[in-house]
Amino acid sequence: MTEQTTQPVSESEATPWEPPLAGSEIEHLLGMLERLRHTFRWKADGLDHAGLTARVGASTLTLGGLLKHLALVEDHTFFLKFAGESPGGPWDPAVFELDPDWEFTTAAEDSPASLYALYDSKVVRARQRLRDAIEDGGLDQPAVIDDGRGHHASLRRLVCDLIEEYGRHTGHADLLREAVDGRVGEDPPAGWRPVS
Repeated sequence: MTEQTTQPVSESEATPWEPPLAGSEIEHLLGMLERLRHTFRWKADGLDHAGLTARVGASTLTLGGLLKHLALVEDHTFFLKFAGESPGGPWDPAVFELDPDWEFTTAAEDSPASLYALYDSKVVRARQRLRDAIEDGGLDQPAVIDDGRGHHASLRRLVCDLIEEYGRHTGHADLLREAVDGRVGEDPPAGWRPVS
């Protein structure tokens, strides 16, 4: 009988979402964004249709709606706001004119698999788009979006806005997930990876 040896998993591999204790501004901003992305995904992970459509109190928010909304926000931030480019499907501007909350109201019609796949694919795409933009011009470069008077937001501002957006919705996800099955906690457990 041969003895199997396993390599210990490094702390950074076990918790890739943990920001550095001491790093550059870019490392800290991207670290905070990744931590929130992972924490949100952990809060929404592994649920069936009933879990993704569950509500708390009078609120109409659901974890499925938040998955679809944050997928939209990822695309909207790094395509439309940053570069002035259409992010493509499934986002249709005409639909949003009729229903500004389209992503929230239609999420209940989507399967859990499609919601998880949509969110995960948009995060992967946005992550790469952000890395490329930082390499091409750093956080100080202007985005296309402006205030209507010609003052353009910087890429730094867009990243900070996305961190704020995730902070707000991860708090919503905390409440929703606890109501579904009692899952609580600030961060995913070490070694966590999405199951859905």
